[in-house]
Amino acid sequence: MKILSTNVAVPQADPGGADRVSGIDKQPRERIRVSAPGPSYGDGSGVESDVIGDTKHHGGAEKAVYAFAREELDYWQKQLGRELRPGVFGENLTTTGVDWSAQLINQRMRIGSAVLEVSISRQPCRTFAAWLEQRGWVKRFAEHGDCGAYLRVIEAGEIRPGDSIELFDAPTHALTMRTLFAANMGDREAMAAVLEADCVAPMYRERFEKMLRSQ
Repeated sequence: MKILSTNVAVPQADPGGADRVSGIDKQPRERIRVSAPGPSYGDGSGVESDVIGDTKHHGGAEKAVYAFAREELDYWQKQLGRELRPGVFGENLTTTGVDWSAQLINQRMRIGSAVLEVSISRQPCRTFAAWLEQRGWVKRFAEHGDCGAYLRVIEAGEIRPGDSIELFDAPTHALTMRTLFAANMGDREAMAAVLEADCVAPMYRERFEKMLRSQ
């Protein structure tokens, strides 16, 4: 398991039509420096010089760094019939040898000189679909079930392509990113599993409780 590419946003107009800049276009860099931003959305990226456009839904400690597997880019490359370079899904870390859908929530890992922790799933949005110019993309991406992973920064540090990903001891629960992603996309059984595991940040637990009550 290692880092294939480290990526930082090149700001542009939001491809989804919102009146703001977007940081979804991530371009490879020689290295990135990561540190913990503030706790809330809008508190910035955990990656130095990165850009957060949608400050209502992105940024902050729970979404400090976004990782996505090269293997998944290869899968979508075949499905879409086009080349997908590292960073094109908006990821800061393009990895190889990692199945992010199988990673447990709160799994810690050392990457380069930093320590990161699996935190929350991505929720695909209109900007993502417009960026890829794919109608029905949100549903298609959700049905596939692998969203990569958002990571918290536990210890600040520097990450470079080629750095290994060294997992610490596994958490004691069994909640995977795949289940959390399904819950985020409205699956009731997955929501119940998230609440039973009781390992997500309070803001997300409250969200799933509210969603279950309203359905």
